Amino acid sequence: MPIPQQGHGPGGDSEHGLPEDREIETLAEFDVRAAGGALGGYRVQSVDLTGRTGRLLELDAAGAVFLGCPMEPEALAKVRADGAMVFPPVPNLPFDPYRGLLYTPDQLFEGLADGGCEVTPDARAYAWFQRTKDDGDVFASMLRAVHDDAVSDALDELLVGQRVVGVMGGHAMERGGPAYAGAARLGRALARSGLTVATGGGPGAMEAANLGAYLSPFDDEALTEALELLGKTPSFRPSVTDWADAAFEIRARRPDGGRSVGIPTWFYGHEPPNPFASHIAKYFANALREDGLLARCTAGVVFLPGAAGTVQEIFDNATGNYYASRGEPAPMVLVDREHWTTTLPAWPLLRTLAGQRPMADRIALVDTVDEAPAALAALAQRAAGV
Repeated sequence: MPIPQQGHGPGGDSEHGLPEDREIETLAEFDVRAAGGALGGYRVQSVDLTGRTGRLLELDAAGAVFLGCPMEPEALAKVRADGAMVFPPVPNLPFDPYRGLLYTPDQLFEGLADGGCEVTPDARAYAWFQRTKDDGDVFASMLRAVHDDAVSDALDELLVGQRVVGVMGGHAMERGGPAYAGAARLGRALARSGLTVATGGGPGAMEAANLGAYLSPFDDEALTEALELLGKTPSFRPSVTDWADAAFEIRARRPDGGRSVGIPTWFYGHEPPNPFASHIAKYFANALREDGLLARCTAGVVFLPGAAGTVQEIFDNATGNYYASRGEPAPMVLVDREHWTTTLPAWPLLRTLAGQRPMADRIALVDTVDEAPAALAALAQRAAGV
């Protein structure tokens, strides 16, 4: 099932007298709601209303909440007089704490072509985070928390009804090698099977899986061509600009690619988000991002070879499955027997933890990445009792 467009439909009224869909996140949604003459119970998130002064002066805004919505002074005074609660836009901030929708690659990398990565919103948000993360300013920490909560809300809305599969692996995996190509084939195969691919949103294995999902609607030659082009810029070091430029060239050659989700963090802001995820949920708080990513992978997680970060993700996920704290245990597939039994022997511990618990039949170890989709499908069938 493809990921739906962000935003909401018309909705209706709940039994408590409040709208079922209370959030207004686009100007088009605002126009539909405002046509009814009242906005009581609605939350208007980050919608530029400077062109809707006439409508705001006519309607009843009592009980509405406006989060970061620019308005003309006359309209602002009117909605406040009606009794609306208004959280005004925060000036001189390189991100919108009240945003109603997830980021797109074009939004985070805006200005890349003209000024390089340093001028992009992504880089400016990271620089702001670096300046404020340890200064003890409660206002800055509040803005980060509001932003991350808004991102979580948008992510949940996006993924309603989706079967989400996570692909975890190291950020150091370079373009041009067989491991990167394998991760890309994995992302493509999972997307073609109807799953929504979700990754940590960064470079390496994460980028490869998002790339595969992006190219899943095209013939197999598209991935071969992309891997060859990307291999000329193997890493985001020394130049994020060159690394991102190569990705956007692929997107320009193959517009309207398949959809997937990337969930990166400014905590590791020196690692850029990859441009192949169609929807990007970027967080300031890494702990919130890590737990949220795994919790949303309801169709399972594939763990490619990695180091400390991937090991942490294996056992973060295993803990939820062990205690069934997220509901029924979700499938876990570890790829590369040598890596997970000898180099970093996570598999023996995972298997021992599983023991006689329900998660015991939801874990698998395979030798190669190309075996992972079939192993994941088999675990899902087992979980369903098929």
